Amino acid sequence: MVRVRKTVLAGATALGLLAWLPGAAYAAGPGSPPLPEYRVADGAVPVAGKPSTADAPLLEVGAVYEDTLAPGERVYRLGLDSTSTVYVSAVLRPPAGAKVGYGDGLEVEIMTAGGKACPANPGRVSFGYDAVPVAAVGSRRLEEDADCQAGGTYYAKLTRSAAKDSDRAAWPVEIRIQREPAPVAGTAPSAAASVWPSASPTLPGTDPVARTGGTGFNDARALDSGVWRDDLRPGQTRFYRVPLDWGQQLGVGAEIAAARMTKQYGSASNGLTVSLYTPYRALVDSKDTSYDGKQAAVTLAKTAPVAYENRFADDTEQRPVRLAGWYYLAVTMGGKVGEFTEDATPVPLTLRLEVTGTPRSGPAYKESLTAAGFGVGGADRTAAKEGLTAPEAAAAEGDRSVMRIVAGAGFGTGTVLLLGLGAWMLLARRGGGGRAV
Repeated sequence: MVRVRKTVLAGATALGLLAWLPGAAYAAGPGSPPLPEYRVADGAVPVAGKPSTADAPLLEVGAVYEDTLAPGERVYRLGLDSTSTVYVSAVLRPPAGAKVGYGDGLEVEIMTAGGKACPANPGRVSFGYDAVPVAAVGSRRLEEDADCQAGGTYYAKLTRSAAKDSDRAAWPVEIRIQREPAPVAGTAPSAAASVWPSASPTLPGTDPVARTGGTGFNDARALDSGVWRDDLRPGQTRFYRVPLDWGQQLGVGAEIAAARMTKQYGSASNGLTVSLYTPYRALVDSKDTSYDGKQAAVTLAKTAPVAYENRFADDTEQRPVRLAGWYYLAVTMGGKVGEFTEDATPVPLTLRLEVTGTPRSGPAYKESLTAAGFGVGGADRTAAKEGLTAPEAAAAEGDRSVMRIVAGAGFGTGTVLLLGLGAWMLLARRGGGGRAV
């Protein structure tokens, strides 16, 4: 009977979870309460960086770590091979309402054991006027006849800059080390293609569908081409993710509608900000515009087609678009908007996305690109269609596995449902939800 009980309850659980598979069930829609704080990656390991290389802790490639960072430097040790490109990203998360200056920011750099910075480093990002999550990336790139190609000990240095009158408390920072395997010899370009001409996208004008954004990179809401509807509050950032395969481009437009005003007039110079990040969390493009409580819109230039050779480009917006995978959007409403609007009433946000280009084959890699956290597969396209966050997509895949097991046991859907309901009724009568049947 124990075996039957396990199968029945697994089927009932699968059916219960299956009920929320449509994308609308994942999106709370307009008027939802404020999101919780930034969701840290599952399994993030606590670590304490050091002021110098002498006692720097070792960070494993492929892992995620959680530290705190005050103004100044923190150093970490890396053991790198000679066959892969490595990205070290850091997401710095100030508390809501913290005071930041326009020049305050974060820098990430990878150095040799001798203290020499690797090429294409460092990555730097500034806060602007709002205390919102920001990400910066340092990289060790495979490149013929360049420095930092040998395997061995390297160091990652995080530097937080802050003005004297800015908040100087230590803030949490999430550190992620990602490894891009080496391509098979002769399958990847070694130089940039011709200059890519930047252009404005042609964005869709269909009716919007509700999709509530996440708190950060780890629970960003999946989107695809289309028009999407959400809400924003002053000082809030919503995160979204879009799968881009080799050869594809992304166009992004964001609009915020009228707010409930508490003053007759008001204006925030950075009322709406839209930032686009790569699969390894490097900034591609960011634009902002003022907002007077009535209407505002931002349109990002269409990205370059995703291509391996973009990493060799001189253009700063083309260079990061070098890998197929999930690209991330962060949309922020400036905190100053709260000075002339009702903070308790969210402002409607509309996102217009255009993914263009036929997916094509990228270079052949010596190891799995998917296992490294890059690339686009069928599961990614399904997640974008259904509007799933990464945790939801993982749970949904688990549910599908259970359903396959149930199907393999010879149960029809109706049979499983009836058995599941009967099992739960029996458990309720006995008053022991955890007892064996």
